Amino acid sequence: MAGKAEPAYCMGQHTLSVPMALFAQNRQRLVSKLRENKEIPSGSIVVLQGGDSNQRYCSDVEFAPFRQESYFQWLFGVTEPGFYGAVEVDTGKMILFPPKLHESYTVWMGKINGLDHFKAKYQANDVAWVEDIASVLKERKPSKLLLLHGLNSDSGTYCKEAAFDGIGDFAVNNEILHPIIAELRVFKTDMELDVLRFANRISSEAHMEVMRKIKPGMYEYQGESIFQQYCYSNGGMRHMGYTCICGTGHNGSILHYGHAAAPNDKRIQDGDMCLFDMGGEYYCYTSDITCSFPANGKFTPDQVTIYNAVLRSNRAVMKAIKPGVSWPDMHRLSERVLLEELKEAGLLKGDVDAMMKAHMGAIFMPHGLGHFLGLDVHDVHGYPQGLERIDEPGIRNLRTARSLDDRMVITIEPGCYFIEPLLNSAFSNPEQNCFLVEEVINRFRGFGGVRIEDDIAVTSTGCELLTCVPRSVEEIEALMAGQEVKVNTQF
Repeated sequence: MAGKAEPAYCMGQHTLSVPMALFAQNRQRLVSKLRENKEIPSGSIVVLQGGDSNQRYCSDVEFAPFRQESYFQWLFGVTEPGFYGAVEVDTGKMILFPPKLHESYTVWMGKINGLDHFKAKYQANDVAWVEDIASVLKERKPSKLLLLHGLNSDSGTYCKEAAFDGIGDFAVNNEILHPIIAELRVFKTDMELDVLRFANRISSEAHMEVMRKIKPGMYEYQGESIFQQYCYSNGGMRHMGYTCICGTGHNGSILHYGHAAAPNDKRIQDGDMCLFDMGGEYYCYTSDITCSFPANGKFTPDQVTIYNAVLRSNRAVMKAIKPGVSWPDMHRLSERVLLEELKEAGLLKGDVDAMMKAHMGAIFMPHGLGHFLGLDVHDVHGYPQGLERIDEPGIRNLRTARSLDDRMVITIEPGCYFIEPLLNSAFSNPEQNCFLVEEVINRFRGFGGVRIEDDIAVTSTGCELLTCVPRSVEEIEALMAGQEVKVNTQF
């Protein structure tokens, strides 16, 4: 007789089953690290507050389907809003505190589940209602409550510290927990890597579906809708990792295009280059993939020039990745390869070393090479305490300046863009205009841009490419022509 299935998250047999053991392992990793810290007294308890369901301004409509706060997700894997969670440092035992719902919930939202339901669903050691959190914690006589408070170096905002009625009766510390849990999130477990592989596989397939279906005359947002429909239908991905960027033509030079003031609403023209940066999210673990391709399925010679320059930059970095390499050095490598390619193509002239000193790379690639990836698309702890940004053009926009190590997951996303203000500034700068071939550069004004973004996991000997999309000019043209393409994942 088959044994009882272990609790897991799953959106159907065609999707991935994610065991609750993933979060139990994360809790064990956390308490092991906390026990090593001599500043933490015996009897301490970690307390986190989960995300809330928020209404749209003064209405009773939710902003969007609820998505769990990432630190709470990492520790507990809870899909519903309004929860608190606690972990005893000494024992590793987990206590969940779901909200007690009003009886009217049954009419509008469905069945009200009891404490036993949540205990089984999330494999909690104990459960109690949120309204009882203070009394339940007092029974355990904690020496200290460890609360989460810390700065996100990407957003510049602080994570939400747990607060509840009666918290003033406890001794608390809100400084120790954040750097420890953030550092643990940087290094993915085998089970986390499995979820990230799934998110990448489905999102890669969705990008290929867009390439097959996109045509001049369509609107950018129709490419976005094709991607989202594929991810949801085939991967159970109700959320995207971020707002989709679907820039075509000149819009490809707008790095974060797709926002409310530019909502992927341009009609795609024959001859446009498409830059589609989109990533689906599964159980809060996300992907981040950018594909660049011609709208009509056939690259022009100029499009081939820029595309191959970016691809060679991307692959040069990928081949150089291994534990111990400096991410700023990888950014510089990507810039150097790009500048060499642009010189070879006749857009630039002069000595590449001199170009690097003049920061010419930032004219064509003003953003950083990539960022950590996990439960957030710009995942946490790129700048732990004591690590400062490098104040140079382009490289100052790196979302981490760390050296890489095994089990880090990071994006590699070099690009080449023809951005009017940056080009005009370079032409007016005597330290930079000497490298520009004006008549050739002017031919590319209005071109837009190319970005090639892959997600990789650092391994003990190199890296694993998680993304699986056509990358060569020949592969892309064949796919867009309706041919079957076996994607080459070698780099």
